[in-house]
Amino acid sequence: MRKIRIGNGYDVHALEAGLAMWLGGIRIEHNKGFVAHSDGDVLIHALCDALLGALGLGDIGLHFPDNAQEFSGIDSKILLKRCMDLVHREGYALGNADCTILAQAPKLRPYIDRMRETLAPILGVGVEDVSVKATTTERLGFTGREEGVAVYATVLLYAE
Repeated sequence: MRKIRIGNGYDVHALEAGLAMWLGGIRIEHNKGFVAHSDGDVLIHALCDALLGALGLGDIGLHFPDNAQEFSGIDSKILLKRCMDLVHREGYALGNADCTILAQAPKLRPYIDRMRETLAPILGVGVEDVSVKATTTERLGFTGREEGVAVYATVLLYAE
């Protein structure tokens, strides 16, 4: 039997007018963006947490602290690549990733295919192995009030 590990990640970033919105490794056109130490890519941050969690290696804050100058404004795709390097170093590969974005606005359907195409090569899988879904919270809670965006991510790793 092949050894497998499952990881679950969750991340949230507040929204503020006039900032850039990076999500799933791509720039999203919107009047608000993420308040963050890095580029604030909440989808990639949730993926990083899922990968690290599957390996039992803590969370994104442990590996990339938000008070470290070296990570100030960093492209989150670099963080994801570093997490995948840890996955491979531990003898695993990604089977698939499933991500759900909770955001009232903007409408994300037009961007999802590009997100999947951007993330797949970093994760070392085909586009068909990266699922990205977006939903609203029917105007409920902080995501519904457009105060922030949340993402859930689940990954399946298998021993190489």
